[in-house]
Amino acid sequence: MHSEVVLPGQPILLPRGPALQLGPGTYQRQQQVRASLLGVPKNDGSTLTISRVRPNPPSPNSVVLGSITRLSPLQAMLSITVVDGVPLPSGEEFAGVIRTQDVRATEKDRVKIADCFRGGDVVRGATMEPVSWQEMRCPKTGKIERRKCAKPENL
Repeated sequence: MHSEVVLPGQPILLPRGPALQLGPGTYQRQQQVRASLLGVPKNDGSTLTISRVRPNPPSPNSVVLGSITRLSPLQAMLSITVVDGVPLPSGEEFAGVIRTQDVRATEKDRVKIADCFRGGDVVRGATMEPVSWQEMRCPKTGKIERRKCAKPENL
């Protein structure tokens, strides 16, 4: 039926044909069928259901959206709420860090995090690809930087 993710409250277009019964993850309001979960609508026989989408953690080169939650002189903490266009359910956000070295390519030692970010700022970025336990590759430039990595896959 559908292959795209729907958000809670989003209307669901019903296929033509016999009327479907509403199953888990759906409800009807003002003559319109809507999603009650973040997920993908499916027809199970004559019943319309929405199976919950499990959030995937950011992988190398994922595009993420998040908001700044905390600032320190050396870094900004980020609450990641969208990974590759898929919104994460409330309470299942991922954490991220933006260091002073990550803000710009030149004059890295002169960056002041408080001048660049404020709490609540929305940030869009790409995750880096781990090369080894101590190195990561920038998705934009391909430059390898010394960083701590948590158990890189395929190494």
